[in-house]
Amino acid sequence: MIAFDQARRIVLSATGILAAQRIPANASIGRILAEDVFSPEHLPSFDNTAMDGFALATGGQAVPEGTEFVVSAALAAGEAAPAGCEGACEIMTGAPMPDGLDAVIPVEQVDVLKQDAGQWPQRIRLLHPVLPGANVRRRGQDISAGDFVMPSGTRIAAPERMVLAALGIAGIAVRMRPVAALLTTGRELIDDPGQTLLPGQIRNSNGPFLAERLLECGVELRIRQSLPDEAGAFTDAVRRCLEDGVELIISTGAVSMGRYDFIPDALRELGADILFHKVAMRPGKPLLFARLPGGALYFGLPGNPVSSAVGMRFFVEPAIRACLGLVQESPLRVPLAESVNKKPGFCMLQKALLQCDDQGRLSATVMKGQESFRIRPLLQSNAWAVLPEQGASMPAGTLVELYGLNGNGIVLNTCGVANAG
Repeated sequence: MIAFDQARRIVLSATGILAAQRIPANASIGRILAEDVFSPEHLPSFDNTAMDGFALATGGQAVPEGTEFVVSAALAAGEAAPAGCEGACEIMTGAPMPDGLDAVIPVEQVDVLKQDAGQWPQRIRLLHPVLPGANVRRRGQDISAGDFVMPSGTRIAAPERMVLAALGIAGIAVRMRPVAALLTTGRELIDDPGQTLLPGQIRNSNGPFLAERLLECGVELRIRQSLPDEAGAFTDAVRRCLEDGVELIISTGAVSMGRYDFIPDALRELGADILFHKVAMRPGKPLLFARLPGGALYFGLPGNPVSSAVGMRFFVEPAIRACLGLVQESPLRVPLAESVNKKPGFCMLQKALLQCDDQGRLSATVMKGQESFRIRPLLQSNAWAVLPEQGASMPAGTLVELYGLNGNGIVLNTCGVANAG
């Protein structure tokens, strides 16, 4: 049995970063950049108006209230600016600024003194003074050509996609997705939620949970299979995974010390190098990590649901981050709201509730119902509290490390309660 931190270091040292591939930017949501992105052009690409109004020439000085202008042109977004525009130009939001005009007064801040037969303004009077540059969005004011925009390791979400589209970037380099397989073992497991359970049977909850987390983490889940407690069926399944190019295998169950916990011996038969088996943590102590022939990584998670969740959160997810070139997470350090007793010698991974009081102070409460079979507290918590191996008692106010439930961070809602984001 090895220490929690040591086990995590072994996982990261055994995990290599994946190669890059170029893909269309419009297919990049959820992917991880494998290169820095620099802007190929200015944004905005031309000077334009920030609102509907009238473009004016200020001559570099404030134009006083009451000044009158002849309106010589009108310009909508998407039209080319007229050349040699004199006086004022009626202009719509986003339209380019005509040469020689350098400020815009909003339409509601002018008096229209004269209109033509089509109701187009011909002469206006300013109801407010206008300063040079007012309400004008300058070329490159947001992003200049050549600017550093996004670092390698960025996960592409909607804001990143917006910037790529605005800059006309059609293709980007991203990390290859890790190819994964999920094997759930246990003759008692029933996959069909509509099937009536027979005595001794239980529904397979680990499979759906882990499959969704793997997909959310950015893997390609190529194989998902439920297996009986038989070593032969297991080794056949692993061989099929390797033949199919799987780089990451996650299994649940059959890694402890019982009669049907066959996975350690089966892995040795397959020629695997078991890098560790059993970690000084609870829940999840029997966790196994191995390297298979050819380099594929193997995570054997215990079968109890919360033990599997802990193994996924603190071992599989960091390995996926490393594969994708993502920076490893940094936990929050937050005081305990109440004292906690724990088993000495074990790192305790506890479901917790992060809260913010009216004064903006954060605190963490370790939830009741920490048994590894109890999954309802996962709905009521928003974080994992990491209680270190040393000591048996942690008084209120002790700083503890907190991680979001699902690896996407922790977000406080308006009620002062934190939710996993």
